[in-house]
Amino acid sequence: MTSPDMANGLAVVARRPYAWRLRRGVMTLGDRTRLMGIINVTPDSFSDGGRYTTVEAAVAQARRLVAEGADILDIGGESTRPGAQTVDASEEMARVIPVIEAVAQAVDVPLSIDTYKASVAEAALVAGAVVVNDISGFRFDARMPEVIARHGAGVVVMHSRGTPGALHGLSPVLDILADVTASFERSLEVARTAGIGLDSIVFDPGLGFGKTLEDNLWLLGTLPRLAALGRPLLVGPSRKSFIGKVTGKADPSDRLLGTAASVALAIAGGAHIVRVHDVAAMRECAALVDAVRTTVFPTGEPG
Repeated sequence: MTSPDMANGLAVVARRPYAWRLRRGVMTLGDRTRLMGIINVTPDSFSDGGRYTTVEAAVAQARRLVAEGADILDIGGESTRPGAQTVDASEEMARVIPVIEAVAQAVDVPLSIDTYKASVAEAALVAGAVVVNDISGFRFDARMPEVIARHGAGVVVMHSRGTPGALHGLSPVLDILADVTASFERSLEVARTAGIGLDSIVFDPGLGFGKTLEDNLWLLGTLPRLAALGRPLLVGPSRKSFIGKVTGKADPSDRLLGTAASVALAIAGGAHIVRVHDVAAMRECAALVDAVRTTVFPTGEPG
């Protein structure tokens, strides 16, 4: 199963430009790859849990990521790694809201709140976030679409399987690409019904969430098919376990090179945004792939 884009022999595919509407302002997508830097305000995230749990540490990390080239920062207060415990909305808000308020004052890039809870999203938008990154694609909280629509926020709609606390270790599906596509189409219908503008939506195939190793590799290799759905793509492979399975690196902090390879594949396949921990290194990776695409498609369109 290869898409026409993949069968043409090119190392990169053309990337359609978009104007992504946020709660305040618009982010141009497609001219170059945008980098979403990760700030986990959690004690138990798989890669950096406990490092940025204070406001001071989170602000320092935000400044560092922006200096390294982050175009947007994604702040989360609940780990979704395998085995992580769910937290209630009040605890999640206690973790993220002071950080969002402080980071919004400290840096001049858009902020995203990584949450699937509508009450947390609303508080974060009031505190200074302009994007909601919902790993459930509107599945976990029926109020989420209304909150996003009312605030006019941007939204990352991610594909995942399972329920909160049970997102991993699921039985595989027969066709992961078809499952992701159908999920995105359902999310689009929910968004339309709620009054969320199409130009506010970015898709994320959700590498690592309810997927086998082969699923993750297949999605990385078939991204052009998802681009056909007509929305920008965000891909987040950073330090994930599928990289460790391929490279033999058990420690997430040792997965820099595998992450770089995954990021390069994602960008070559049409990703507009990559969500990463190591912004400086991935900025170099993105610059090279973007340069190849600009050379192959100097007008932004297939030759």
